[in-house]
Amino acid sequence: MIAEIGHFSLALAFAFSLLLAIVPMVGAYRGHGGYMALARPLTYGMFIFTAISYIALTTGFLTGDFSIVYVANNSSTLLPWYYRITAVWGSHEGSFLLWMLVQAGWAAALALYSTRLPLTFAARVLAVMGIIGVGFYLFMLLTSNPFDRTLPLIPIDGRDMNPLLQDPGMIIHPPLLYFGYVGLSVAFSFAIAALLGGRLDSAWARWSRPWTLAAWIFLTLGIMVGSWWAYYELGWGGWWFWDPVENASFMPWLIATALIHSLAVTEKRGTFKSWTVLLAISGFSLSLLGTFLVRSGVLVSVHSFAADPKRGLFLLGFLAVVIIGSLVLYALRASKVVSHTRYELFSREVMLLINNVLLVTATVVVLVGTLLPLVHQQLGLGSVSIGEPFFNSVFFWLIIPFVVVIGIAPMVRWRRQKMAELAKPLFLALVLAVAIGIALPVIFADYVAGLAVIGLIMAAWIAITTVQELRLRIASREQKLPALVKLGRSHWGMVFGHVGFAVVIIGIALVQNYEVERTVRMAEGDTFVQAPYSFTFKHLNHREGSNWVSDAATFEIARNGKVIGSVVSEKRMYTIQRQVQTQTGLQVNPLRDLYIAMGEQLSDGSWAVRIQVKPFVRWIWFGGVLMAIGGLLSMTDKRYRLKRKQQTLQEASL
Repeated sequence: MIAEIGHFSLALAFAFSLLLAIVPMVGAYRGHGGYMALARPLTYGMFIFTAISYIALTTGFLTGDFSIVYVANNSSTLLPWYYRITAVWGSHEGSFLLWMLVQAGWAAALALYSTRLPLTFAARVLAVMGIIGVGFYLFMLLTSNPFDRTLPLIPIDGRDMNPLLQDPGMIIHPPLLYFGYVGLSVAFSFAIAALLGGRLDSAWARWSRPWTLAAWIFLTLGIMVGSWWAYYELGWGGWWFWDPVENASFMPWLIATALIHSLAVTEKRGTFKSWTVLLAISGFSLSLLGTFLVRSGVLVSVHSFAADPKRGLFLLGFLAVVIIGSLVLYALRASKVVSHTRYELFSREVMLLINNVLLVTATVVVLVGTLLPLVHQQLGLGSVSIGEPFFNSVFFWLIIPFVVVIGIAPMVRWRRQKMAELAKPLFLALVLAVAIGIALPVIFADYVAGLAVIGLIMAAWIAITTVQELRLRIASREQKLPALVKLGRSHWGMVFGHVGFAVVIIGIALVQNYEVERTVRMAEGDTFVQAPYSFTFKHLNHREGSNWVSDAATFEIARNGKVIGSVVSEKRMYTIQRQVQTQTGLQVNPLRDLYIAMGEQLSDGSWAVRIQVKPFVRWIWFGGVLMAIGGLLSMTDKRYRLKRKQQTLQEASL
């Protein structure tokens, strides 16, 4: 019965999305207030029935209803209850139902908090969200129904959840990533609604920017958590591999980063209007492209789902409709938008434009590097490899001018800035950055790595220019501390975002150039020395869980002869799927990780053990958190609330 409730609710959610796509749009076209007013209740209905469908599937997992094919394929009676909840999104059908729940949730939130928007504009935005929903609900109902039955043969037990996903990181990674992916549909809907209404002005940008920032925050955190999960769960010790599925989330993030900066220019200066719309369209299109790559079977990855050509063809068609339709509308309307704002070559507008161009260039590089091997193979031209060396080398040359612009842009005024006024602080910042970047490795490292020096110089440049910008901003005020405190949340959001990016650069530069990796043969009682650390294999224990057994090795770690702790690394066998996974042992502090991963047992009873010393690796994820905090501060800036309130009062008086 639970499957029928879930399936019927999904069909009702589709019906609501279809009505949402049609009725408010017709109302906006005809100026019919009643039709437009239906947009919000239709949106709530779509969300409610999607939530009921999702709850039904979750109930099927918790109760072990193996009459549902999806539950039978992704759960078992031995699976702990908390992993049964996360198993709902452990494979294709359920993960897409989560996607739709997030999509409907974004639409419902938009309906709830869009009461201050003009009725016509809000109706168009929600109708576009409905159109997107129609495509996705059809995809689920026609090709990916999570409520298909196993009848008449109901298995006694299920096949269990993918062992790779039985991890706390996977409890939070997919929802965060989906909130980011799907959140870009809100920015897309705002852009399409603005094109339909011919209203590409600063008000549209101000309405859209908090929602875009929210999506960017979730996408940032989702990527960081995914990197962290791959680092400790896969046993290889890397934090990024330029995997096609990793790239599929990175490309929308790059475009979303460009978009939030471009929206700031459109909001404050009334320019970059057409460019901003194009970025909004591109961001959501890349999210759909990532969905196609993950679910179509055109690539193989630990992150991707099972191959199904029918699903891939449907997604490809939907992707084509969205991209072609939105670009045709863009071509028809955007050409009529003219910006009359003037600015000179050395101005904040130009700095942010350069920022955008570099981010879009980086996106194109990732897109080509990701798709070219796939296209090459699909055309029968053989295999071509584009991997980490290519991406690293290209991004190295792109990130240098990007960092230079990050340092200069906040210090430059809108419209025009005399270069002579900034020559001294920028020169001082450059000298200090170079000095710091060279001095730190000379003083603290065993050797000086050139790329690490460049990375530290870039990070120091961002940090110093950020401080310089704050100093210049309050220099003309008598009470400096109060002036600093009174800076808006949006400004502090920029500070946190830029400093967070500097922290990420420090982590990347140091771990990439100073990490140490050794694979050694060890038996109980053996000690391996990697100065100043020593690792002693103390003992091996047998452990059992609800659906796994493992050989767990305990290692004692000492620094300069003094014991600083112990870690456990496991070789775990999941009994139902008969898959072996490595559970990494980590001994961490803010300055370094000691990473131990068990390999295979050798013929003489000893083990292959991978030992890594990874300096500052956690700064990568900490920097991502700082960037997300910066986005949150910017999103909650009071100017959005004040202007919306003022608009409400104005509309009430009419």
